[in-house]
Amino acid sequence: MPGAALRRLAAERRRQADRRFGARLLAAAGVAAVAAVPFGLLLVLVEGQWRPLRRTDIGAARRLHEIAAQHPQWTDVLHVLSDWVWDPVTLRTAVAALTAWLLHRRAWRLASWAAVTAVAGGLIGVLVKTVVERARPALEDPVAHAPGYSFPSGHAMTATTSFAVFLLVLLPLIPRRLQVLCWCVALFSVLGVGFTRVALGVHWFSDVLGGWFLGLAVVALTTWAFEAWRADTGRRPTPVTEGLEPELTEDAPER
Repeated sequence: MPGAALRRLAAERRRQADRRFGARLLAAAGVAAVAAVPFGLLLVLVEGQWRPLRRTDIGAARRLHEIAAQHPQWTDVLHVLSDWVWDPVTLRTAVAALTAWLLHRRAWRLASWAAVTAVAGGLIGVLVKTVVERARPALEDPVAHAPGYSFPSGHAMTATTSFAVFLLVLLPLIPRRLQVLCWCVALFSVLGVGFTRVALGVHWFSDVLGGWFLGLAVVALTTWAFEAWRADTGRRPTPVTEGLEPELTEDAPER
């Protein structure tokens, strides 16, 4: 077959793969709201005010609030971490900067995956909060305040999706000897966000758990869409330890 015909065939195959990738990516973002079985189960328990879960929520809120009220310096540190370092605006700004860098690298599909994962996570979190309408903890002498509804925790969900984006995009560029450290930092940050929200008395423990579960559902489904695109274009499957696109280390990753 002549070279020109081969190139046209390859280009057409890529265009078809791109169309399927886009459809899968958008479908995965929509399905994420109802696809997470653990989140769905937790939601049922929260809505039904299951007594063991309610006791856990109240006990954790009271104990951590007592510690926060008795140690103002420690509480100040929690405020800095929750309101600045791990704040959703901070993390979304970092994801937006990463997406812009991917566009500069011409990693178009990886950039769209990062953007859709972050945006879908934020929108789905707001939608679920509006539907559930769970009140935040009402504690005596509170050390912090937060607006809006409580379930799921937007901080916990944003941390889950954001640090997943950072890891799955940047792992190919990180030396192997440092990758374990990066995983540890991401895990510590996601768990730390949840701890600060409960310790400051602005979320129940189950709110944080719901944010983690829902964030993982969004990441899992959008990642599935990205891996399906790789399969359509004949690229090899990649384990999560290699990131979503090992070719990012190349000068032209989309070539």
